[in-house]
Amino acid sequence: MTVTEIAKALGFEVVNTSYADGEVTTGYTSDLLSDVMANAEEGSLLITIQAHKNTIAVATMVGASAILICNARQIPEDMIQAADSESLPLLRTPLNQYQASYRVHDLIKA
Repeated sequence: MTVTEIAKALGFEVVNTSYADGEVTTGYTSDLLSDVMANAEEGSLLITIQAHKNTIAVATMVGASAILICNARQIPEDMIQAADSESLPLLRTPLNQYQASYRVHDLIKA
């Protein structure tokens, strides 16, 4: 399933304007970026509350397909610019991480 299909199906806001609409094969939920580097799989939708540009660097390093920021957190402009420069989709939701993870899992595994 593509990032755009997931965003549309689950009502996630697409924050940035310039991104590659990659395939999402799994999800990974964590706020500890070292944990993401060690354990997230390529093709993951990274589900987190870490709204800063270091999250973009880590997601790019592991080959994540997109980042989903939960709890309707504000996303700083430098993070949006970094996502655009990496062509990495940046999404946002008012859901908490548990709720978002559950819904993403159900959609991808359906």
